[in-house]
Amino acid sequence: MKINFKKITTILLDLALAVYLVFAFTAFNKPNEEAMKCEKVTINIADESTNGFISTDEIVHRLKANKVYPHKKTMSLVDTRRIEEVLKQSPFVKTAECYKTINGKVSITISQLTPIIRIKASSGDDYYIDNKDCVMPNSSYTSDLIICTGNITRSFATGFISPLAAAIMDNDMWRNQIEQINVLADRSIEIVPRIGDHVVCLGQLPSNSNKEKQRMLIKDFLDKKMKRLMLFYKYGLSKAGWNKYSYINLEFDNQIICKRRHK
Repeated sequence: MKINFKKITTILLDLALAVYLVFAFTAFNKPNEEAMKCEKVTINIADESTNGFISTDEIVHRLKANKVYPHKKTMSLVDTRRIEEVLKQSPFVKTAECYKTINGKVSITISQLTPIIRIKASSGDDYYIDNKDCVMPNSSYTSDLIICTGNITRSFATGFISPLAAAIMDNDMWRNQIEQINVLADRSIEIVPRIGDHVVCLGQLPSNSNKEKQRMLIKDFLDKKMKRLMLFYKYGLSKAGWNKYSYINLEFDNQIICKRRHK
């Protein structure tokens, strides 16, 4: 078999030329980070318009305080990994990503933890619970969340109040109807509706060693209690008057106990 060295040489030269062109194009088009400065910083915060606690101004302040805010810095000195580390130190940040573009811009994308209820325990504890059953510290930001008061330990808040709050938040009617939750000494649950001047007792929340099963039990518990309350509103209070009773007890399945308001 005769080897065509001329043809092989031509192929090798073509490959060498192609590799050269790729490297040359990359070299000519690669920005000079030693000279280029960051002209724009884009900050994108997921769910910023809902119940989140993070604002763009706070992100800028945090980066400046740690001397890593990239605006007007030489691009080669912009440490994207350090920026991510600084942002993740915030108790309200879930994820943080930062990258540089070829035209002198730095992009920052943040996802935040979502608070679903505020806890103000009788012990003085004041914090939030997020949608992952985790404790979030108190914040200077205000948020339109249900407040839970009373005899609340942190374990009870994360194990019982958190799934209760999640069930409320998943239902538009319940979320708009319930203003406050209160935990009694025996851990019975009271709710304060937005409509009417009365308190509703739901009783004690169900418990199960399996976390997911307990969440479902609490959701079913709330659903049954609130349906009974809505029926009572429709067929009871609508006729008797919304201010007739100061306390409505739904603890027992076969009866509703009401306390008349003192005149």
